[in-house]
Amino acid sequence: MKNEKKSATDPRILRTRQLIRDAFVDLLQEMDIEKLSVNRIAERATINRVTFYLHYRDITDMMEKMADEMIEHIERIVDEHAPQFEDAANDGWPVLVKLLEHFADHSKFYRVVLASRRTPIFTERLLKLLTKLVSAKIESLELGSTLEQAGIHKEIAIWYSSSALIGTIVSWLRNDMPYAPHFLAKQFSLIRAYSYNDLI
Repeated sequence: MKNEKKSATDPRILRTRQLIRDAFVDLLQEMDIEKLSVNRIAERATINRVTFYLHYRDITDMMEKMADEMIEHIERIVDEHAPQFEDAANDGWPVLVKLLEHFADHSKFYRVVLASRRTPIFTERLLKLLTKLVSAKIESLELGSTLEQAGIHKEIAIWYSSSALIGTIVSWLRNDMPYAPHFLAKQFSLIRAYSYNDLI
């Protein structure tokens, strides 16, 4: 167990995986995913095929693991800022601000995996996580009964909000992030609040 933990944080392993990830992102900007090959990724990452296979079984496995890492990273951000849920009414949605800042800091990666339509696995994983966050948000603000009084099924409200959220993030990335993360998060919260008030 100790060896596994060590290998997961070994700087050489982390560096190699970063090279592979960067190569994957660069190549996806140049060609369709169907044209990608392990050879091309290895060549761009300046490693050999054997090294690639030490980390991943194939390209599908690589994307699965990259998506896992993406979600783990996002979940860490959420966990660190989850206590701020209570401040949402006064300052937008603080945890969303942190997520948007993260997307902005790694915009090259997210533009390719979320905004290009070439790798749906990343969008699907993020949508699943956002659905969980929106659900937690509705629970924390105790909106269930309010939605019910308005004749809105909570599940449909969750689908609507999470889909709107990921659609907004993707559009923001595709348009070169014209708004600051804090402004965008506040706008999303205002729109959502207006929608709920209008329906009630």
